[in-house]
Amino acid sequence: MATHAVRVSGLVRSFGDRNVLDGLDLAIAPGEFVAILGRSGSGKSTLLKAVAGLDYDVTGDGDIAVAGEIAVAFQDSRLLPWLRVVDNVELGVRPGRGTAALAEVGLEGRERAWPSELSGGEQQRVALARCLVREPRVLLADEPFGALDALTRIRMHDLLRELCAKHQPAVLLVTHDVDEAIELADRVVVLHEGRIGLDVPAHDADRTHLLRALGIGVAA
Repeated sequence: MATHAVRVSGLVRSFGDRNVLDGLDLAIAPGEFVAILGRSGSGKSTLLKAVAGLDYDVTGDGDIAVAGEIAVAFQDSRLLPWLRVVDNVELGVRPGRGTAALAEVGLEGRERAWPSELSGGEQQRVALARCLVREPRVLLADEPFGALDALTRIRMHDLLRELCAKHQPAVLLVTHDVDEAIELADRVVVLHEGRIGLDVPAHDADRTHLLRALGIGVAA
């Protein structure tokens, strides 16, 4: 078994003359859930895109090693509106697996629905099913619950925990929500000016400490 599901070494990613990532090093163990926090422009989404191999127009260097298949979940579910729900889930994989995947995310019986017939939370459930039907070694998630209401977010947190416990992918979650990071992750990483400013186990993460690491003032 690979020692690391993801290993990033000396990662630099630049836009023009600005290094958004500046020699960043990060390792994620198989099955580990890592949440990435940071202020806007700190490099969170740039890191995720680099690991996913989606930063085509960005200059830079460094090494990225990923042990196995990657799946990516975005804030927008990115379902194809002209395909039924089950066909969205099975896109690019062997037909016949989508029904079980939809049942896993609580959408049994909705296989033939159109994406437009689903709520925002249901669409994100389909997006998770589409990711996990591939049994990825690494799940990258870029604020996947950012557009959902508070109650739906809580339900999606519970679902994600259950699915990760079953499938055991390594997870890299980008979020602006400190509480979400502490609740879901094994480890919380704070990016600051393209480097890691703080890296702590979630059970040791203090909300006030994290907010201060993010440069957000906390009232006494």
